[in-house]
Amino acid sequence: MRTRFTLVLAFLLAGSPAAFAAGSHRARMSADLQDHLNAGSQAIEVIVHGDRATVDAVAARYNLVVAKYLASGGVLRVTAGQLAALQQDDALDHLSGNTPIRVSDLVTAESTGADQVWTGSRDLPALSGAHVTVAVVDSGMDPTHAALKGRILATKDFTGGDGVDRFGHGTHVAGIIAGAKVSTPDGIDYRGIAFGAQLVNLRVLDANGAGTVADVVDAIDWAIAHREQYRIRIINLSLGAPVLQPSADDPMCEAVERATRAGILVVASAGNYGRTADGKTVLGSITTPANSAHAIAVGALDTHGTADRSDDTLESYSSRGPTPYDLLIKPDLAAPGHHIVSAEASNAYLPATYPARHVTGQGATAYFQLSGTSMAAAVVSGSAALLLDERAGLRPWEVKAALQVTATFMAEAGLIGAGAGNLNVLAAADLVDSRQLSSIINRSHSPLYQRWNAAGISSLSTFLGTSIANTLRVRNSTVIWGSTVIWGSTVIWGDTVIWGDTVIWGDTVIWGDTVIWGDTVIWGDSVGLAD
Repeated sequence: MRTRFTLVLAFLLAGSPAAFAAGSHRARMSADLQDHLNAGSQAIEVIVHGDRATVDAVAARYNLVVAKYLASGGVLRVTAGQLAALQQDDALDHLSGNTPIRVSDLVTAESTGADQVWTGSRDLPALSGAHVTVAVVDSGMDPTHAALKGRILATKDFTGGDGVDRFGHGTHVAGIIAGAKVSTPDGIDYRGIAFGAQLVNLRVLDANGAGTVADVVDAIDWAIAHREQYRIRIINLSLGAPVLQPSADDPMCEAVERATRAGILVVASAGNYGRTADGKTVLGSITTPANSAHAIAVGALDTHGTADRSDDTLESYSSRGPTPYDLLIKPDLAAPGHHIVSAEASNAYLPATYPARHVTGQGATAYFQLSGTSMAAAVVSGSAALLLDERAGLRPWEVKAALQVTATFMAEAGLIGAGAGNLNVLAAADLVDSRQLSSIINRSHSPLYQRWNAAGISSLSTFLGTSIANTLRVRNSTVIWGSTVIWGSTVIWGDTVIWGDTVIWGDTVIWGDTVIWGDTVIWGDSVGLAD
């Protein structure tokens, strides 16, 4: 049984002080705000971009209440009539709503190669994530748990509490990332992927697993502002919301981009909405902020209880791409997320409600298991910390590239199921250690180039995943029928693919900001990757 928890949306809208002017201007609105407008709702939350003076000016102009100030804007309470006026304000470019959402429902070190990274080898130093700090934006942490005690450098509670995890999700996620081994017969096997890393506890979910996107944005901006003080290199976001607007207008995606540009890697769970209640596969179910091109979106795998990677399969509930609106290929990769054992928070909702999930120990040494892309994202965050422990100078996009290039492609799941494939942190660490990150991608026989070629991307079944391609699916404006796919204005036909800003044609691949053309790779704004 998978656990559900809720996060309430409150988005940012861009704007600057300007007098209201009725006319043809209409700010872009998220789908939920349009529903509020149509229904004539009298209690809506909207967030505006800008400094405090800008927020106050907009509030004063429409006689609005400022519910919360953010570093990047503020939350305003409006009625449908006021929302209609805001939409016509020339100062406002886009509007986002405060909509109920659900995050990913509810360690396999051997299956990812992390255990071998811990011990090192002749060429590879032993790595533990030391000197790396991961900010966990979640439901808080239990500071008394033996796996986390003394590892939490700072706590900031955006819900108004004390940062203690009374839901149970954040403690579990933190334990997967950086939990220390516990000196008990049962608990010694459950240390985190980067057990030497430090943690920053940024609580945005309350005891019921509920929160606001405004608080998530606030937490990300806080991490950016304090990144040097606490050496924050990674932000883990094992939470999400339905995608209701393009990522360029989405406040959480905007915050993710700010973090990435500040040198912080952002890892986000892809979501647990990959199937319907009756078991049908759902495409385009990636949640925000995993839909951001700047985040590493992570899908969940079932390792079937073995260290053998060949039997790993994508969890049916793991959200699949492409992303709504932008039609980006997501997730970026997949990692173990099924029945992951980690730290159990004391007196928290999840352990109390699902006692059968308890595995071992009690009190400060208790462990229980959860499943979902939340857990998979934590595995990737821990893996990224190992790479940054190995080479502190790696930039976020270089870490992402190293993890994707060395992942094992999963043809059955397809690119929109598991992205680049199954996480292999040992291979990523070896690649980083070799100092060949740039040249290995630039060579025509590089793993990246071979993957797109050898996988036969022109094949619909490989692109989508065999189980999806062989089945008729109709979802909104999406049609998959035989070898023809139409997704909105997107067409896949034969060996030609046009998908948002992605084009695959023969040996030429244009993938977001990534271009593979003959023997040349352009990644982001650079050719190749710096050593």
